Amino acid sequence: MTATRLDVVGIGNAIVDIIARCDDDFLVRHGAPKAGMRLVDAPTMQALYADMGPAIEISGGSAANTIAGIAALGGKAGFIGKIADDDFGRVFRHDITAQGVSFTSQPVVGGDAETSRSLILVTPDGERTMNTFLGISTAFEESDIDAALISSAGIVYLEGYLFDRPEGKAAFRRAAEIARGAGAKVALTLSDTFCVDRHRDEFLAFIRSGVDIVFANEKELLSLYEGADFDAAVHAIDKDTTLAVVTRSAAGSVVVNGGSAAAVSAQRVERVVDTTGAGDLFAAGFLFGVARGMPHETSARLGALCAAEIISHIGARPEADLAALAREAGLAG
Repeated sequence: MTATRLDVVGIGNAIVDIIARCDDDFLVRHGAPKAGMRLVDAPTMQALYADMGPAIEISGGSAANTIAGIAALGGKAGFIGKIADDDFGRVFRHDITAQGVSFTSQPVVGGDAETSRSLILVTPDGERTMNTFLGISTAFEESDIDAALISSAGIVYLEGYLFDRPEGKAAFRRAAEIARGAGAKVALTLSDTFCVDRHRDEFLAFIRSGVDIVFANEKELLSLYEGADFDAAVHAIDKDTTLAVVTRSAAGSVVVNGGSAAAVSAQRVERVVDTTGAGDLFAAGFLFGVARGMPHETSARLGALCAAEIISHIGARPEADLAALAREAGLAG
């Protein structure tokens, strides 16, 4: 075990987010489905980049956003993800380590590999449309797992987007094995309905093999238990894992544990500016609470506070002092 114990280590796509505003006509012109996420090739990414307006570039990716949020709350966090030896890889490393996150992954040198990036287009209604070029992240495999970093964590958080390839699945299984051997909890986010649709049976098998905490939004949960209504799906996830949290946008969240399903309200915001990272920051607050021994419903309220902060501005990284907000709300010491 490493000398410093971390609250949470995340494993996921190391992506540089390129965030820009646009109107609906821009989305139509480029064939980008509004409020969705599509995978694009390098030429499509280049065409979008050339045609869009001013942008913000920041390290991103779902699990990386969560881990940065935990660090912003005052938690000790680490991240494992694959980058290339290029400008975007250097942007990712500098940005995430500047947040106080331990990032030990070494860049891939040579070849045609490029660091992953996501062009996030935000329309005036606050909806975000993601165009993601996965690049080097598609090569994530078991050898990229840092066993020492995982063994130092209280919780290991796995991003469902990485579940697409056999190599990614093998990496997850190895990470879970190391975590359990070190006495850490294993958490999984389902990431997106398209992930669940493609890997439903394998997701369920992995969850049932010993995942301690599952994160899903309502659509992902219903996709996981195809054909079930919400109450039936909640009952099913309760049987398959120890603890599950289901987010329902403005309707708040439901914490499912030991035969109970507790509803927790969302936190109101004056205006939704950008929904990018809302689920990621909810997970940050919840995991921080669990790591610090808070009751599950308190952890969910902290998640709601973090999500509310992130949707009030552009980008998936906090602009306000999350730790101060949590103290003011009576959700942290």
